[in-house]
Amino acid sequence: MPVTVLLVDDEPLVRAGLRAVLEAQPDIEVVGEAGDGAAVIPLVRQLRPDVVAMDVRMPLMDGIEATRVVLRTVPDPPKILVVTTFENDEYVYEALRAGADGFLLKRARPAEIVNAVRLVAEGESLLFPAAVRQLAAEYGTSRAREVMDRASLTEREAAVLRLMARGLSNAEIAERLVVGVQTVKTHVSAVLAKLGARDRTQAVIAAYESGFVAPS
Repeated sequence: MPVTVLLVDDEPLVRAGLRAVLEAQPDIEVVGEAGDGAAVIPLVRQLRPDVVAMDVRMPLMDGIEATRVVLRTVPDPPKILVVTTFENDEYVYEALRAGADGFLLKRARPAEIVNAVRLVAEGESLLFPAAVRQLAAEYGTSRAREVMDRASLTEREAAVLRLMARGLSNAEIAERLVVGVQTVKTHVSAVLAKLGARDRTQAVIAAYESGFVAPS
């Protein structure tokens, strides 16, 4: 089955460019488009896309609020890939905190766009750009540190979280730690449960906000 994608951007040319890149792939299908976040909910309910590629800045409802609404109101919601012009945009970070699963620059090369959609669909978050990692560290709170302290991660779970924060996939983490992929998946699940994180992205945000991982 192909990965189905809903494109959400207020610029028709951007949507057309993304559609052309994605539909050139045999395993990806663009099932719909929207020009604003306000149109996302009915389209998600109707089309049931695997991934929503969504601009973070739109006139009526921005990508941050649209992300919150989708995750709050849609059963088994799609993955959300934030697409934006600026990598150091605080809106991007807020969208990730709201529950978006990954980050993509509009100027990314076609291969990077395709890879981003595939990775997000598979549930493995993307590496945050250095600017976004720095924002995460600046948003650090005592609550985030308390959550990390209470989690009491094992040595192996801590190692897995650090590698997740560097953007490594389960297979890459398994190779780095010389363990099986299923073992890594078990550790990832344990990390998410202990941190109360919805997904890998939220766990990585917690790692940066708590100071457990420093931006580099």
